[in-house]
Amino acid sequence: MKEFIRVMKALSDPTRVKILKILEKRLMCVCEIQTAIGVAQSTTSKNLKLLEDAGLVESQKDGLWVNYTLADGRQSPYAASLLGNLRHWLNDEQDISTIMGSIDQIDRFEILNKN
Repeated sequence: MKEFIRVMKALSDPTRVKILKILEKRLMCVCEIQTAIGVAQSTTSKNLKLLEDAGLVESQKDGLWVNYTLADGRQSPYAASLLGNLRHWLNDEQDISTIMGSIDQIDRFEILNKN
C-alpha cells in the first residue's frame, strides 16, 4: 500500500501533474521544465525528486545536464497504470494546453544565454 500512496501523493499537486504532461512530449532538463511551468528552480527540482521517488519520472545524466523523462513503469505498476491513462486525461485543460503549446519554443541553450 505504501507504493500506491507514494504515487497518489505525487499526483496530488497540480504542478507535478503539469510536469508529467510536458514530459509526455519530450525529455527536458530542470531549466526547461522550470521555464515551461513558471516556478522556481528549487521548487521544480523538489517536484521532480518526488515524481522520481514515486516511479513516475526517470533522470539521466548527460554531461552537465540531467535530463528527465517519463518512467517506463517497471518500478511501479501503479505509476505505469496512471502514466498510461494520464496521456488521455487533461489535454483540454487550459493550463495544460497553454504549456504544451509553448514546449517547442523552449531551448536550454537560449535559457542559459539569458541568465
